[in-house]
Amino acid sequence: MEGIMQIVGESNAMRKVKDLIQQVATTQASVLICGESGTGKELVAHSIHSASNRAAGPFIPINCGAIPADLLESELFGHEKGAFTGAVGVRQGRFEMANNGTIFLDEIGDMPMQMQVKLLRVLQEQKFERVGGSKTITTNVRVIAATNQNLEQQITAGKFREDLYYRLNVFPINLPSLRERKDDIQLLVEHVLNRLRQAMPVCTFNEAALSKLSNYSWPGNVRELTNLVERMCILFPNGEVELSKLPGHQSIHDLQQVVMVKSGLLDGKFDLKRHLEETEYALICEALAKSASVVAKAAKILGVQRTTLIEKMKKYQINKHQIRQQSSQANSQ
Repeated sequence: MEGIMQIVGESNAMRKVKDLIQQVATTQASVLICGESGTGKELVAHSIHSASNRAAGPFIPINCGAIPADLLESELFGHEKGAFTGAVGVRQGRFEMANNGTIFLDEIGDMPMQMQVKLLRVLQEQKFERVGGSKTITTNVRVIAATNQNLEQQITAGKFREDLYYRLNVFPINLPSLRERKDDIQLLVEHVLNRLRQAMPVCTFNEAALSKLSNYSWPGNVRELTNLVERMCILFPNGEVELSKLPGHQSIHDLQQVVMVKSGLLDGKFDLKRHLEETEYALICEALAKSASVVAKAAKILGVQRTTLIEKMKKYQINKHQIRQQSSQANSQ
């Protein structure tokens, strides 16, 4: 199964995940993938789709937490011309686009309650109407949902429908955090380097640096590791990364200066905006970890206003409570 082969990891935890993917892929069961941000939930969803009998059909992802509540219905189910201000034509929704394939509902825990009711009806009946329309559209889709929240707690708090939870949670897959599968870190580093090698000069990590990576708590999980490896390749192309070159051993100011100097050597194909966002994400996570997730202290470390940091945390979906818990666990090891 090609999709499963793309999942990197030979730890016991990841072997179990691969086994679950293989077991559920050829069925039509709804799947609920749970795990912290950055653990690879969309990769698992795509692997299930690729290994299923729907592989020839579309795989349509949508982040339910990134779309404003008043636009989410149109994104999911489409709209007719004139359905609302700005609806200048007919538009297909994600469920219609995913017909005979798979729809991936990421961050399902952030879906507003009124939309949960409508989603439940679609899951039960496989039918819906576009916003502003009366024609019933039938769709044949497999639903895979994902969340970094505890949906059972959300149900208790009245923020998530229990009936929808059981409809989605037919086959649960719980993804381990990177700190729970540290045996995979070196494999992941090698995987990222091999991928980057096709497009740019890469670095190597000496034994001390790899040991440091293996003992770090990784609050941003695989996404954070991937970003760090790519950043080190940009800073030290064809060079060796020693312990002293890792971000934790440099001040934020020093790291920014290195980025400025090295970026001048790049050839114009460099996506500056994306790499600045990745660097910003990693530094925010590091500052929160060092400040025990006290936002005011983290803002001071980063040299920004508290309100600015809060907005950036929302932008990157950074959960301060999750980072504090991870830091505490790492310190206790």
